[in-house]
Amino acid sequence: MEYRKIEKLGVAPSLLGFGCMRFPIKEDGKIDEAEAERMIDHAISNGVTYIDTAYPYHSGDSEPFVGRVLKKYDRKSFYLATKLPIWNIETLEDAKRIFEEQMTRLDVEYVDFYLLHALDKGRWDKILDLGILDYCEELKRQGKIKYLGFSFHDDYPVFEEILTYRDWDFCQIQLNYIDTDVQAGIKGYELAASRNIPLVIMEPIKGGSLATLPEDIASIFKNYDESKSLSSWALRWIASLPNVKVVLSGMSTYQQVEDNLATFNHFKPLTTEESDLVNKVAETIKSRTKNGCTGCAYCMPCPFGVDIPKNFRLWNDYAMYGNEDAARKRYHDMDEKQRADQCKQCGACEKMCPQAIKIREDLKRVAAEMPK
Repeated sequence: MEYRKIEKLGVAPSLLGFGCMRFPIKEDGKIDEAEAERMIDHAISNGVTYIDTAYPYHSGDSEPFVGRVLKKYDRKSFYLATKLPIWNIETLEDAKRIFEEQMTRLDVEYVDFYLLHALDKGRWDKILDLGILDYCEELKRQGKIKYLGFSFHDDYPVFEEILTYRDWDFCQIQLNYIDTDVQAGIKGYELAASRNIPLVIMEPIKGGSLATLPEDIASIFKNYDESKSLSSWALRWIASLPNVKVVLSGMSTYQQVEDNLATFNHFKPLTTEESDLVNKVAETIKSRTKNGCTGCAYCMPCPFGVDIPKNFRLWNDYAMYGNEDAARKRYHDMDEKQRADQCKQCGACEKMCPQAIKIREDLKRVAAEMPK
């Protein structure tokens, strides 16, 4: 396993981090705990030491499940990351209550990497107004959290405001070879590097979108090296940036764990020629996609039952692959309440979308393009 030292913190976590928001699920929608545990065990046995969960993942089931799985390991053998859901907090007492609940769920005495979750301008202002930073500093003094950071979903000016407010231990941003100008983007990467703030990366494969590409696009990679998976190109692109210390992958299958381990157990940065190939692929994909939905599901649940991420996934697949008949069949096979044409235009989803997607407008377009 590749390990990348974080000099300012004196630690060296695995470059591959296990993201715990996309575990395999059973028919009832609950985590397939046996398979998910097998995946975590395989990752850890192959050197993964960074485990990332959060309060809302899997409708609140991720933290307690992860806590149970990790009890069989020496606490000092892994780095545990979780996040404080700012949108659930209205008072400082709320923050204190939720943190203690997280400690109980995870059944640990401390968290290594603690993040203020999914910050945007409004949530950052709330943090300052409620004194949450002072509370988190007190948690550090007590040894209940080791390192304090934040994850981010807003535009670059807001990122600059937050990043330069204090000397953060680390921060987490979304970055992949498609979204270099989205949210913090490459500009944010460079700012963090200039301030010696190490980065953890989320959405390196864009919610799985970069793991499956149209044949004509995939052939650009396959003709160069047929042995490398499409995911490995995305992971190597982001991991080739030196201030990236952990690359999170929300793995959903055992096969994805194996593929990612193959990439990071024998990690090689991209060559100049390989970087050119990635740029070519990125340009081609950008010319086809309809919107930038990553499937994070922060927009859910819809008050009226519309499955927003699923609608956009079908729509983007249709645009990228041209599979008109299959896309329309999948759309109309959905429960009627979940379809885009059932959107009531209330706008609740847009307040939560990290990508600032015009969800209502795009759902109208989905409905128009998916008639029988």
